[in-house]
Amino acid sequence: MEVFQVFDRPAFQGFYSVAGRLLFIESNDQKLRNLIVDLFAGWQLTPVPEPHRSPDIRINFSSGETAREINRDLNHFDVAEGGKCYTDGADFYLLLGNAVVHLQNGTPLTIDVSLSELPRAGDAMFARATSFAVCAGLRRFGLFDLHSAGVVDPRDGKGVLIVGPSGSGKSTLAVQLASAGWSYLSDDDLLLSFDEGAVEARGFRSFFATSTGDALKHCFEPDTVFGVRRTPKVFPGLVLFTSLNNESESRLSKLTQTETMMRLIRACPWATYDTAIASDNLRVLSALARQAIGFDLAAGRDLLVPGFAADLLSRQN
Repeated sequence: MEVFQVFDRPAFQGFYSVAGRLLFIESNDQKLRNLIVDLFAGWQLTPVPEPHRSPDIRINFSSGETAREINRDLNHFDVAEGGKCYTDGADFYLLLGNAVVHLQNGTPLTIDVSLSELPRAGDAMFARATSFAVCAGLRRFGLFDLHSAGVVDPRDGKGVLIVGPSGSGKSTLAVQLASAGWSYLSDDDLLLSFDEGAVEARGFRSFFATSTGDALKHCFEPDTVFGVRRTPKVFPGLVLFTSLNNESESRLSKLTQTETMMRLIRACPWATYDTAIASDNLRVLSALARQAIGFDLAAGRDLLVPGFAADLLSRQN
């Protein structure tokens, strides 16, 4: 993958775009640069060789630096993976593993990702801290992240969002639908935004990652495995909240609009934690709850039967 670089200085610089927003990425270390480029290659970020405008978001990565001091009197809350966020309502600090992410409002929006030591290739915590940094910036431009898979019903072209925590069957269900010919956005991360009053969803991660028997992840691109196409964005018409019931049969229950909204809020903690954009984030989730039909899916082993998942969901519209 090619990125625009500046060779007259030691730091790496690269530009990427997503949903019309331009990101400027820099680092103080070439090894760290390689980790960033490899990570971004799996996300739906487009390298921009020669940008003709100023970036919207500037993210600086550094490693081997002393951790910056944080005012512990700021409002704070716990996040997934043992992280903690400190905020004054506008700027915030995120502590995650050996990383400190510091977001500062301004033009451009500036985000510093400071690492106490250089991460190894495939470091999950580094990927998570980087994702936090990118998504925190995008939220301030009306693009709100949702931990969800996204596929497209071939009958009517409407999007189906599959929402749930890790291990809830999102990727497995998305794989079953892709193998049945459904096009896809992502199996894990989506970005929600408004388009002329309607909510649209676009993929954020490119590849699918499914668990294997040894607890490792097998990564692949559905378009090369199943011959289905990736869809850049779609208007959701169905939202599934998945869990595993460890039974032979799946159970599908329709949710009220209020229940759908409450489930979406639980799936999007930043809609309440990131106070600078909370009202806008909640507005998108509320519109999604009105736009799409919500279902609770207790997934059973029958979803592994070829074609069963596609038939089950096609009957719900």
